[in-house]
Amino acid sequence: MTLQAVRGFKDWLPEDCARYHFLIELARNYLERANFKEIKIPILEKTELFLRSIGEVTDIVQKETYTFQDRSQEFLTLRPEATAGICRMIIEQGLYVRPKPLRFFFIGPMFRHERPQRGRLREFYQIDVELLGQLTPYYEVELLDLALKILRAPDPEKNSFTLEINSLGCRECRPEFREYLLSALQDKREWLCETCRERLNRNPLRILDCKQEGCRRIVRELKPLSEFWCVLCREHFTELTELLSFVGITFVVNPYLVRGLDYYVRTIFEIKGKGLGAQDAVCAGGRYDYLLKELGGPDLPATGFAIGLERWALTLWGEKPPQALMEKLKPEVLFIPLGREAKREGLKLVPRLREENFKVEAFFEDRSLKAMLREADKLGVKKVLILGEDELKEGVIILKDMEKGVQERIKREGLIQRLKEELRK
Repeated sequence: MTLQAVRGFKDWLPEDCARYHFLIELARNYLERANFKEIKIPILEKTELFLRSIGEVTDIVQKETYTFQDRSQEFLTLRPEATAGICRMIIEQGLYVRPKPLRFFFIGPMFRHERPQRGRLREFYQIDVELLGQLTPYYEVELLDLALKILRAPDPEKNSFTLEINSLGCRECRPEFREYLLSALQDKREWLCETCRERLNRNPLRILDCKQEGCRRIVRELKPLSEFWCVLCREHFTELTELLSFVGITFVVNPYLVRGLDYYVRTIFEIKGKGLGAQDAVCAGGRYDYLLKELGGPDLPATGFAIGLERWALTLWGEKPPQALMEKLKPEVLFIPLGREAKREGLKLVPRLREENFKVEAFFEDRSLKAMLREADKLGVKKVLILGEDELKEGVIILKDMEKGVQERIKREGLIQRLKEELRK
């Protein structure tokens, strides 16, 4: 039997690491400049945390979590999202007493047992951003602007992302919409897809977001949630959209946009990318004003978003990493020693070159010079250093320019300066 990776779990090749680390560092730079502090949360949490936060009747908890009993017979779950774990950490570590608003971000893998497809794996990486405090629409606009700037930063001229927003209302007005949905959809139950028939009684809001065309036709005939907003929710959404327009952020109000987690209230949003098909949300989030209190913490409103790293990369570059990132995988200098004494000398020379910030690889092998030069050509290396017995005796080293195909013998004491001149132009 041939061993293979678990379905939906991806190996990261060097080129994957190059593009993902580039995006992560770019996002980290933007977030730190906005005074968000990086945190880490465990990959495993007690299952109860997600039952209380995400909701027992959500698709994620019922169908998609990796949940198991450990040797102590305690139920544990691989985190399907980061917000619940961050809220647990804030409560447990007493971070809520710090000056507000609290600004945190987290980068790491999440796990959901979904059907794997392009841009949606069972292990996927997210950049998660959370802001907690006495929120106003100004904070929400600041966060949306930050998310869009991060996503567009690798290619600011390319308009690859579209912001869609909606409001789910609050605890005062949403129950009336839920009752309306139940009543309006009961007579159309047989025309709903199998998944939406299951959702009807346990989580009818999710029907609004179904991608099946039959369900979409039924949904378009329903009254939008906005007709059920209370006065405060309507005023809040009006102010939010006015502020977005004021700062020049283009958006689309999608009255059928919902999120799959129970804790969301009022503003929710998705930032969609081009070229991803049905699963086109690269970034998503919204407000969760009651979650911290429901988990045993203080009454502290919050909002946040998560960027899917794999989908972000696919929107920007497709399956093929950009050439500029591939260049970073190539060594600048390759050292080829010929003979035992040259290899011994290389053990001192190569670390010294690396300390000077040159990216150096060495071939400590018993192969022919011709074979190693062929390998150097495949690596795409710029400069090759060749050290043999004659060069050792004369205190020189051969510097070969692989792009020009020329070489010369230079004094070894002048090697570092020469490499700086050649490679740091």
